[in-house]
Amino acid sequence: MDAKLSHGLDAACEELRTGEPLLLYDAPGREGETDIIFSAQHATPDKVRLLRQHGGGLVFIAVAHSAAQRLGLPFMDAVLNSAAADHPALMGLEAHDLPYDGRSSFSLWLNARDTYTGITDRDRTRTIIAFSELVATDLEPDAAQLLLGERFRSPGHVPICVTHPDGLAERQGHTELMIALVAMAGLPPVALGCEMLADDGGRLPPEAAAAWAEARGYPFLEGNEIVAAWNESA
Repeated sequence: MDAKLSHGLDAACEELRTGEPLLLYDAPGREGETDIIFSAQHATPDKVRLLRQHGGGLVFIAVAHSAAQRLGLPFMDAVLNSAAADHPALMGLEAHDLPYDGRSSFSLWLNARDTYTGITDRDRTRTIIAFSELVATDLEPDAAQLLLGERFRSPGHVPICVTHPDGLAERQGHTELMIALVAMAGLPPVALGCEMLADDGGRLPPEAAAAWAEARGYPFLEGNEIVAAWNESA
């Protein structure tokens, strides 16, 4: 990806390459949420702890649709639809009425097989690193899917979110924004994130998230910056 990046985007990509976090706000007309994100290949227990303590939302992995296809990972709505013949109640659970989007990006929830419960910072780090390593391989689909089953079990404690097949052209959620950003940074198409929540029980306002980032020297990006850079490079 040879995108011409602004100074802010260039600095953010360098942070990702060196294993540091950045903050990413999607858009006011969408979720209106800020996520703390890392490149998944740099996951550590300390980084997972930072996400759960200072993010407070869901610690998740974002992955490119092409990589998910190679691994045979379905969208969760497809899993529910397939199972509905035997379990009719599942059909009623389809997330077709999201107030901010047309579809959910959720796929499976995984634990690495060498974890214990899967929920500790150490266990989730093992799952995140193992998944990142699998995504980064150049294995053919059959071999990659065999390895997926050998290295992971489901259900687990790390949710996987998959980009829209057409990426940012059709969906500008955190999943697509994160994967576009790691692509701009020249990194494997897998990222780690968590939403920032406020003490009042709601989402953290972007102004508060930006101030938190500035106080710690972390980049703060808005989704429209990434979309604009991506479109210019297309």
